[in-house]
Amino acid sequence: MRALIQRVKKSNLSVKGREHCAIGAGLVVFLGVGKDDDESDARLLADKTANLRIFSNTEGKFDLSLLDIKGEALVVSQFTLYGDASKGRRPDFGSAARPEKAMPLYEHFHLCLKGLGIAVKTGVFAAEMEVALVNDGPVTIWLDSKSRV
Repeated sequence: MRALIQRVKKSNLSVKGREHCAIGAGLVVFLGVGKDDDESDARLLADKTANLRIFSNTEGKFDLSLLDIKGEALVVSQFTLYGDASKGRRPDFGSAARPEKAMPLYEHFHLCLKGLGIAVKTGVFAAEMEVALVNDGPVTIWLDSKSRV
């Protein structure tokens, strides 16, 4: 499972031109599910995401987590995180999980975040979405459960 995490001041997500959800300060998590992933990958990344110390303390040092700041998370499914563009010009998505496997693991990830006390909003699985965000920093972190973050 892969997560591209962006620290944000705020973000909103729209589907078909209508706002679906919005968050204040926190994290936008673009989440990709690989064909070899399972619930342990979702739990691992949820715990890492909630506890990742990428928010500044009063001295300006990265020392606080999403839990510490009581921030929100917007979790957006994104199979394109498994795109392999090493050959040719069109990415190969063969390592991404099929929707029938990816959707339950995507849901398990955000439920794990909620279980840790994070206020979570989600995109619409497999929908065309527009995500607007105001990067804070900018701070962008890449996590991959197979590297056992």
